[in-house]
Amino acid sequence: MSYIRAEEVLPKELIYTIQQYVNGKAIYIPSIGKQAWGSRTDTKKVLQERNFRIYEKFQSGHTSTALAEEYALSEKSIQRIIREVKVLCANNTN
Repeated sequence: MSYIRAEEVLPKELIYTIQQYVNGKAIYIPSIGKQAWGSRTDTKKVLQERNFRIYEKFQSGHTSTALAEEYALSEKSIQRIIREVKVLCANNTN
């Protein structure tokens, strides 16, 4: 990532205002209209579907060890997925 000197693109008044908050620090300014992760591909949907399958299999008696092996993930990842889907399901029923 390359940096642009603020003096080259911003008005002095704006630079002064920013300095009141972050004097001498590097800050990241996100782009306008940046799309959310996974919005251009099906990856987010595919992973959500996989995660729900993992949760359903866990609910039906599969162990996190077996699921980790089946999906080539660590047990910690499986446990995180199960926790996250469980919370999603609980929030959707409330």
